Amino acid sequence: MVDIGDEAPDFTAPLANGDVETFTLSERLDEAPLVLAFFPAAFTPTCTNEMCAFRDRMAKFEGIDATVYGISVDLPYTLNEFRRRNDLTFGLISDEGRELIDAYGVVDAFSPLDMRVAQRAVFVVDGDGTITYRWVGDDPKQEPDYEAVREAAAETRP
Repeated sequence: MVDIGDEAPDFTAPLANGDVETFTLSERLDEAPLVLAFFPAAFTPTCTNEMCAFRDRMAKFEGIDATVYGISVDLPYTLNEFRRRNDLTFGLISDEGRELIDAYGVVDAFSPLDMRVAQRAVFVVDGDGTITYRWVGDDPKQEPDYEAVREAAAETRP
């Protein structure tokens, strides 16, 4: 699993932002600090609560010029519908091939091998591509400490 001080694994994946675009981490470092919030699956109660909590706290993230992205193994079209139904104002990255959960080391140990999903995890990436904050939930229903994430992102700003 990647840790604080490590270089964030670069990736290219579909970005659901109302449309479907390509997202490459190394090309988005100018949006740093980047908050990458991994969640198991769209439309589940806990994941919906978590992403809506990020939505409701967006003003605090925008106030420090941080950019939030949710990441799950759902298809980009599913993520766009999830965004629409929950009025999410940030993009969701599709890890349908499960490369990101492998690269970041956040595969949920309790998910069946053929349905691997992400653990709840949050990483903050600075403008140099370095991970400056890491949180990984031990309990599938555990949500991150959003204020701690915001503080870590604020400390990362240049």
